[in-house]
Formats: sequence, C-alpha cells, structure tokens
Amino acid sequence: MNTAVKITAFAAALAASFGTAYGVGVGVDPVNAEPAAHGGHASSDKEKEKERPEGKEKAKGEGAGEAAEARPGGLQVSEGGYTFDLGTPRIAADRQTDLSFTIRDDQGGKLTSYTREHGKDLHLILASRDLTTYRHLHPELAADGTWSTPVKLPEAGDYRLFADFTPGGGAEDPGNLTLGTDLAVSGAYRPSAVPAPSRTTTVDGYTVTLAGELRPGAAEQLRLKVSKDGREVTDLQPYLGSYGHLVALRSGDLGYLHVHPGGEPGDGKTKPGPEVSFHATAPSAGTYRLFLDFQHKGEVRTAAFTVRAGEPAGGPSGATPKESAESGGSGKSDGSGGSGESGDGHEH
Repeated sequence: MNTAVKITAFAAALAASFGTAYGVGVGVDPVNAEPAAHGGHASSDKEKEKERPEGKEKAKGEGAGEAAEARPGGLQVSEGGYTFDLGTPRIAADRQTDLSFTIRDDQGGKLTSYTREHGKDLHLILASRDLTTYRHLHPELAADGTWSTPVKLPEAGDYRLFADFTPGGGAEDPGNLTLGTDLAVSGAYRPSAVPAPSRTTTVDGYTVTLAGELRPGAAEQLRLKVSKDGREVTDLQPYLGSYGHLVALRSGDLGYLHVHPGGEPGDGKTKPGPEVSFHATAPSAGTYRLFLDFQHKGEVRTAAFTVRAGEPAGGPSGATPKESAESGGSGKSDGSGGSGESGDGHEH
C-alpha cells in the first residue's frame, strides 16, 4: 500500500471513531437537551410552561397529555437550588411551640428576598400523615432570613410541612416552589384512617358541599358551595386575594396540589358566594384530601373532604392503587380536620 492510500485509510478510520464517540455521547448525555422541569411542571419546549407557577392548573384544552405529566410538589426537601431547613424538627403534642425554619440557597445562605404570591411571601401548610389535622399558616420573616410561627397540635404523630414560596430576584429564579419536610410530634399516638369520601362536610355551623370530580390527567372543575343554617352564604370575604383557597394532598405520600379560583374579588364577574369554583388536575389515581379555606364575618374556617380520583383521562391504565381509605373511618367527626388555626397562625 502506497503512502497516499495509507493516509486516506487512516483518516477514514479516525473519522469513524470520532463519529461513534459523538453518537455515544449524545445518547448518554445530550449537550443541548432541555433540563427536566421542576416544581411540579411537565417538561415542555414552550416558554409558558417554564413560567407557569407550580400548582397553577392548566386550563381545559391545553392537552390532557401534558396535564398527565404534571407531578405534585412537596415531595422533596431540596429543589431548584433551594432547601427547606427546619430548625425545630420535633415538638410535643398539645403544647404551643414556636416553629422556626429557613429556606437556604445552593450556597447554604438564608434566603431573605421573596416574591409575594396571594398576599404573602410564603405559605406554610402543615398536615398529619393520616390527613385528619391540617393548618394553613403564615409565619413571620426575621431580617436574617429565619421564619417562625407559633403552633399547637392536638395529637402526636408524624406530620408533613410544606413551604410554598417564590424566591425573589435573580436571573436563575426557578419560579414558584413547594418544598416539604417531616415534623415529629411526641406523645401518645394512635393512627387514624383517612376519613371516608363524602360530598358534604360541616365546620363551625357552616355546611359545605362539593360538586365535580378530581381526575388524573385532566383539568376538571370543582365547585364548593357554602351555606349556614339552611341559607346560602352570599357575602364571603376575600381571603388571600380570593373567596376561597384550596389545597389537595394525596394520601400515602402527601403529594401537594395548590389551586385557586378562576376569578377574583372585584373583577366584575366573580360573586362572593355561595359557590367557589376551582380547576384542578390530579397527578394520579388515588385518594386525596381537599382543604378549603374560606372567610366569613371576619373569621377563616377550613372545610375538609376526602375524594377519590379515578382512572387517568383516556381510559384505564391498569389496576387502581390500593387506597388507605378503603378501611373506612370517619376521622374528625365534623370533617374539618380538627380545630384549625387562622392564616396568621392563631387559633380560631
């Protein structure tokens, strides 16, 4: 083989080697691949998907496939470069205690700047693992980045805390996040079954009825109607910028969904009751606990429901997961999840 032929053969072999290496590299770790979505968003190349706050439900018609890919928040203690650092991981039952925590950035520093959402810099949700106790709190932020709020829980057991917030400023702002961590409450403990599904519940003399279905992979309308002493309540007061505030928690892992009404007070079309409507999408089939906060005559109350989300949109996709609610049990007799605390952390 002459010199020219040898050089040509060597060049061809070298090109083939580099081509193979490049192909393997793309298959294992694409350089230009879009990073996985965080904070409960489905992956998408659309800019609106990147900007959609977690828990902000898709409107009907945006695609059941995209909605089906959404996942709940609160399942991770760290996400988007931020960590939920709980300073008081253990408290005693039936004793008022100051809970303290910080949100830390990827350098370990305390986050002090937040973007206000629904009237508050941060929403703190607290729920027992059996979903019979629920609190919606708004702690106070100190200048050094430490959050604190008083809390008194009636029963011992395992609880989950959810910090729902949007970091303020910065080019790398990940948008709205919900981080979760565990809280241990000491004392005599007897676990309860998740309350049985019901379309009606009562709290402090108010009756709240639920209409609509929670379905996986599809945004459905949930309508909650408030009445008292047989009369519809038509003068609900704004709470956190709306006539109602709804949180859904999935039984088992306490996956967190946070949705809001389609309208708002003062928009010229949203009435102050008796009905408050929401659009919500379940991330999977299973049992969910819904907590509706509403305000009337200056006091915030919480109505709780247990619902079961059926098969994903488009038909069955296998056996329905075994649900803890199958065992029955009524939980708290009034369906309210126990005596709640107001949005500012005070007893009501």
